[in-house]
Amino acid sequence: MSAYKRVQQWNTFARVWHLYDATWQNPFESAQRIIKFLKGLHKPIYHPLNDCGDHVVVINSRDIAMPGDEWRQRVYFHHTGYPGGATWTPAWEVHDKDPTMIVKKAVYTGMDGNLQRRYTMQRLHIYPDDKVPENIKRNITNQLRQLRPVPKRLDHYAPEEVQQFPKVMDWPKDYVLR
Repeated sequence: MSAYKRVQQWNTFARVWHLYDATWQNPFESAQRIIKFLKGLHKPIYHPLNDCGDHVVVINSRDIAMPGDEWRQRVYFHHTGYPGGATWTPAWEVHDKDPTMIVKKAVYTGMDGNLQRRYTMQRLHIYPDDKVPENIKRNITNQLRQLRPVPKRLDHYAPEEVQQFPKVMDWPKDYVLR
């Protein structure tokens, strides 16, 4: 086997580390993209019984966005195993307690029916902000594209850019804000 073919084969079977920025992204739509890379569906050697998935590092899970009233209406069920131990917790409360939990649960439930999902979830690394440990940061070689573009906030524009922006109207000189 030539050296080129050997390296090509190593690259096919190697586990790649991907980075995904969850800022302003829907966690349930993002989960579908993350699952594709965790399972290895993007590789030509994929087979349901073959464990060929990659690692995915998710950053900024604290800044996820849910559509509509999902923060209030979506609830997560938990049972302690004791009588009367059933609880339903709203998504906003789960997110306040642990900012990584909603993304983790979205990916876990997205792999429903997969017998290897517990082992596959071990390759998912979620961080609430962009502070990733150095030993993990060294392994990252690819960045996954976000599903939606993140808009630029007004406080991120320079004052000159704000002043040069076209105005719809000019306020009267004697106008008072209440």
